[in-house]
This record gives sequence, C-alpha cells and structure tokens, in this order.
Amino acid sequence: MGQTLTFRPKSSRTLAELEQRAKRAGIAKTALADRYVEEGLAMDAYPGIVFRDGPAGRRPALAGGPDVWEVIQVLLDENGDVKATAEYLSLRQGLVEAAAAYYADHREQIDDWIETNRRMMDEAEAAFRRRRTIKKGG
Repeated sequence: MGQTLTFRPKSSRTLAELEQRAKRAGIAKTALADRYVEEGLAMDAYPGIVFRDGPAGRRPALAGGPDVWEVIQVLLDENGDVKATAEYLSLRQGLVEAAAAYYADHREQIDDWIETNRRMMDEAEAAFRRRRTIKKGG
C-alpha cells in the first residue's frame, strides 16, 4: 500500500485536464497523477527517455526514437557494443547510452517487453505460415 501525498494543483485548469485525461484513459485521476509523477521522475533521471502509449501498453522510449526495449534488444545482440548499436539503429551514441542506463535500473521491465514482443512476433509468423498454407491449397 502506498503512502499518502496531498497534491493541490496551482490551477483549476490543471485539475480539470487531469480529470479529463483520466476519464479518457478509464483510470482514477489519482492513478494517472501517480503515473505522471513516476514517469516525470524517470525522465529527470534518464534524459532522453520518454513514455508513450501503444497497442501493447505504455512503455519507455527514446525521445524521437524507438522504444527502449528495441534498443536494448539490439545492444544485447551486439554484445553491449554501444557504437555498433548506434550505427545499426542510426542513433546517436548518447541515446543508446540513455537506453542502457534506463535498462540497468529497470532490467526486469525491459526484459519483459523484449519477451512479450518476441512472443508476439512468433505468433504473427505462425499465423502468416498458416494463412500461406491455405492459399497454396494444402
């Protein structure tokens, strides 16, 4: 159970916007405010990291770039070589280092994203193969 934090927005507009966004997202405004605080702290701690929504959920990403899990997957494939990863992804080395720093402190979360996406790709490939078999008549 979390601890209580009293929060009083400076303006009624901020509270109204929070309430609107929470309603659209289908979550309590306190849960949304908590998410914003957590993500804001992470963005302060790891410059270059942002958070974005998508079909698979909310996840950390590089500002103007790929998701952190995508960068880390390549970094692991490149045996931790930041320069090779940056070249492969056409990113600045500093962005790869930002993803690596985030990963160092959130390894389980990012490993889960990697595994989820591998599983989704395997399922998509299996579905493609099944459809291809049908088209070939067999």
